[in-house]
Amino acid sequence: MDKHLTELCRTIDYQFQRPELLELALTHRSCNGSHNNERLEFLGDSILNFVIGEALFQKFPQAREGQLSRLRASLVKGVTLTKVAKQLQLGPCLQLGPGEMKSGGHRRDSILADAVEAIIGAVYLDSGMVQARQLVLNWFQQRLDDITLEDTTKDNKTRLQELLQARKLGLPDYDIVDVSGKSHAQNFVVSCNVTELSLSAVAEGQSRRQAEQIAAGKVLAELEGDEHVG
Repeated sequence: MDKHLTELCRTIDYQFQRPELLELALTHRSCNGSHNNERLEFLGDSILNFVIGEALFQKFPQAREGQLSRLRASLVKGVTLTKVAKQLQLGPCLQLGPGEMKSGGHRRDSILADAVEAIIGAVYLDSGMVQARQLVLNWFQQRLDDITLEDTTKDNKTRLQELLQARKLGLPDYDIVDVSGKSHAQNFVVSCNVTELSLSAVAEGQSRRQAEQIAAGKVLAELEGDEHVG
């Protein structure tokens, strides 16, 4: 392994029995179209969701399913994974194609977040679930300690965005369907659309923001009734 990977192993406090797994976890598809980290990312994403979900289940024995889903989504979202990647200084370790290198791919949030999940998958294949769980908890323990059920009281639009990001889906679209009434007493009808899930909801409000919040809440209600949330 080169010096960056050796340093990374020291940083994460884990020595790979099969170093090629770590190398694969850090290989972006732009570098090698057929031999890259996408499968490891898929595996790591599943493990991350399980470990964080288990930790939240144990920490909040009275929490409802919807609350646990929202807490998990807030912890495993791309923004958080990117912060973990930067703390680990993953950027210099990434294997990128020439185009991504020139465009600053080693600093791109999505690439960094995917690499974190891929490393989790690589550790699982290298040593099993016990070690993979410990790795995740090492990275997220402070965030798990700090999180409270009050974090589930975020507004509907924020909660919907975080749930969709956790599922690696695009952001919802909000469109004004109708505006009626006089300027000082208008009524807005707004739609909230999640195209990738074929979900849509329409709501009315005395302001555009209020209507958007209500519409987002309707979509959230459908998502939280889905056992695959998060």
